[in-house]
Amino acid sequence: MALYKRAETYWTDFMLQDGRRFRLSLGTTDRREATQRERDKVAEAKDGKIVPRVEPLAKMTLEKAVDAYMEKVRNGSRRVASKQRILAENSITSERDRLRRVVKLLGDRPVRKITAEEIDAYMAKRKDAGISPRTIGMELSALRRVLKEARVWKRLQDVIELPTQEASSIGRALTEEEKNRLLQTAATKPEWAVARLAMTLSLNTTMRGCEIKGLRWQDIDFLERTLTVRRSKTAKGLRPLPLNEAAWDSMLELRKRGKTLFGDSLSPDWYVFPHAEGFQPPDPTKPMKGWRSAWRRLTKAAGLQGFRFHDCRHQAITELSENGEADMTILALAGHVSRRMIEYYSHIRQQAKRNALDKLCKGLSPRGVMSQTHVTIEAKPIPALPQVIEKEGMGLVDLVGFEPTTS
Repeated sequence: MALYKRAETYWTDFMLQDGRRFRLSLGTTDRREATQRERDKVAEAKDGKIVPRVEPLAKMTLEKAVDAYMEKVRNGSRRVASKQRILAENSITSERDRLRRVVKLLGDRPVRKITAEEIDAYMAKRKDAGISPRTIGMELSALRRVLKEARVWKRLQDVIELPTQEASSIGRALTEEEKNRLLQTAATKPEWAVARLAMTLSLNTTMRGCEIKGLRWQDIDFLERTLTVRRSKTAKGLRPLPLNEAAWDSMLELRKRGKTLFGDSLSPDWYVFPHAEGFQPPDPTKPMKGWRSAWRRLTKAAGLQGFRFHDCRHQAITELSENGEADMTILALAGHVSRRMIEYYSHIRQQAKRNALDKLCKGLSPRGVMSQTHVTIEAKPIPALPQVIEKEGMGLVDLVGFEPTTS
């Protein structure tokens, strides 16, 4: 505890064992009375009768400010929370990892005293370490969000130039041969069964990975052969989907696997892809975290290293678009918000573009001359030209009815 004066009035500054700090005015100029009031304030604070004053982010060190910012992000209480949804756990983890690297260099600096020179030095240090501009840009974007929350970014934004980020790939679409090779490779090993079944669902329904992990048995209608997505990235992602033959066969295989693991009675609340499948004991009340390791081995074995699982969704949307399906149908199946997302996610392949352009020259000969269509032009009579009349003893003479001509 600390007792001090401010403009002849005594104040107290103390911290409880749970880390809460209190800085309060005691409202007296008498030291003896201030000491007694300080004891009373400490007792009230322990009983929860006094709420500690929240220290502004700008006055904290960057390390403490990042902790406070991340706590706001987790519970959605940021100033801009009304404009954004609460972030998923994976997004929060990524944000924290990026900020942790910045904290290593600037963590002991008060937020309001961070300068543009220090941020430039951080960028130079990361660049010298061989870090890509895209990664540095994402780290500084996370720092910018903290500084905006602390309301100190405005004085820095005109003097800091974030590194130019490389154009990010929106995904990849496979050829028919590559797609068949991936499916055939996935069927060669039992340990790739989960990745294979999830991939088949994505390729035949446009479902995202998070949507597949969130499927419960109550979402599957075995009579109508449909499933309902109830957990998605966006509100538009919540949608019913019919199951084609490939997706239906995968769902039957998943049901058989579930009965093998948990018995004939599958609870409607259980997840189709249970947590820790492959280990003992699996937990069907929790969703599977993912199949990243199996997916990497599978794509490497198929010669498609770098093909992401999310690209299966891109592949499905690409095939729908190339098959000429209506935009509204693709929107309904993929759960997009606007037509712009179709343009972003669909990958019209080079061969499809070539076939479309080849149709423009259908019927032309190799030299570009119309080979079948003939144009007939009606012949018009050619007017008689004026004739020159020669007379004896004269050269050129006047034309009838015209002015004399010159030679």
